[in-house]
Amino acid sequence: MTDPVSRKEAAIAVRARALSKTFCMHLQGGLELPVVDGAAFEVRAGECVVLGGPSGAGKSSILKMLYGNYAASSGEILIRHGGELVDLVAASPRLVLAIRRETLGYVSQFLRTVPRVAAIDVVAEPLVLRGANTAVARERASEMLDRLNLPQRLWQLPPATFSGGEQQRVNIARGFITDHPVLLLDEPTASLDAANRRIVIELIAEKKAKGVAQIGIFHDEEVREAVADRIIDVRGFAPARAA
Repeated sequence: MTDPVSRKEAAIAVRARALSKTFCMHLQGGLELPVVDGAAFEVRAGECVVLGGPSGAGKSSILKMLYGNYAASSGEILIRHGGELVDLVAASPRLVLAIRRETLGYVSQFLRTVPRVAAIDVVAEPLVLRGANTAVARERASEMLDRLNLPQRLWQLPPATFSGGEQQRVNIARGFITDHPVLLLDEPTASLDAANRRIVIELIAEKKAKGVAQIGIFHDEEVREAVADRIIDVRGFAPARAA
């Protein structure tokens, strides 16, 4: 019989321990600016956890550390990768890339476009990189773009010239198209109208039902309340001098 504690431990998808970040301002004589101190939390499979708190409290810094865009100054970020909890902070660059490819997805509020690449291929790319057939990946991308109400006439065009809301829908389609077991959401409903915000809420609910662990930032209170299983107030992780 499986130990209940073991089952609970196996459900942990992300665990942060004593996570801290200090920026060194090299252009200001090496001034050190602490932004996060001692962050600690867990996220389980099938759970959507929202990072809450005012602007400047450290939400984005925590999310970027979880993805490895910011190097943590200290602490651990344990991600369940290949059945094991792997410390992203201590991982080699090669392992970080493998974790991003296989385990850890990210939906940014900013679309980093590649010149002359069609929107449908921007969305399909994460599946192709994971070994999917290109035709199958493009078909899935078309389904996502259609669901997010992006006009079909735009699918073959590069999204660099799209409006902010159109670019965001491409971003969302690209982020939700894969089956990563952990998904980070950085303001995914920014620039969206009410109808498309509801679609994103549905997408998040579907990921939860499939056991995906999600960690997000949402400034839209209605969306936040609709998707959050828990809200972590990051002011509890403020450096002592900024608390």
